[in-house]
Amino acid sequence: MQIHYLSENNSVLNHFLGQIRNVKVQNDSMRFRRNIERIGEIMAYEMSKDLRYRNVEIETPLGIKKTTEIDDDLVLCSILRAGLSLHLGFLNYFDNVENGFVSAYRHHYNNDAAFDIKVEYQAVPSIVNKTLLLIDPMLATGQSMVAVFNKLIEKEQPKEIHIAVVIAVPEGIEYLKKHLPDYCHLWVATLDEKLNDKNYIVPGIGDAGDLAYGRKL
Repeated sequence: MQIHYLSENNSVLNHFLGQIRNVKVQNDSMRFRRNIERIGEIMAYEMSKDLRYRNVEIETPLGIKKTTEIDDDLVLCSILRAGLSLHLGFLNYFDNVENGFVSAYRHHYNNDAAFDIKVEYQAVPSIVNKTLLLIDPMLATGQSMVAVFNKLIEKEQPKEIHIAVVIAVPEGIEYLKKHLPDYCHLWVATLDEKLNDKNYIVPGIGDAGDLAYGRKL
């Protein structure tokens, strides 16, 4: 797996990452959503450098200009519900992308720390011979990402796979390395320290879905 760490060099990305962590800013859910969206825009721009392009000629009012445009058929798939704001950021940059949505959540079957992943709702276009962009704000254990990926490829295979997450931990990255194909690209906005005993990211941000859309039952 090829891993791209985007916050290693100083940029406005780190400014937005700081704001989504700050407890004095987090209570403004509209600002939180907008910052996640802007992070998505930055990640989409960085990812665009790794896509395929074709040469084209553009007719201007005064002549012809040779340039390039994206030559990949893109399918952008986000994991509900936390992925929605990040999805909008990518959509702002990839105009003609097809869109997919999958629900995944931790099911605590004994009402304790143990859980499995439930993947239920799925609305996804064909990914055959296309470039799949699979996104989710948080990569904790990695189990949700792998479960969704396995669901998506049950009947169809993409040409290429790019996974984008805002915050990851080493445990989640190692899990993806073990369970996903070697040719996957993983894009990480920032890397955090570890998981706690409840498998939440430390220092992290808390629950991205709750911060963006309110607490759930």
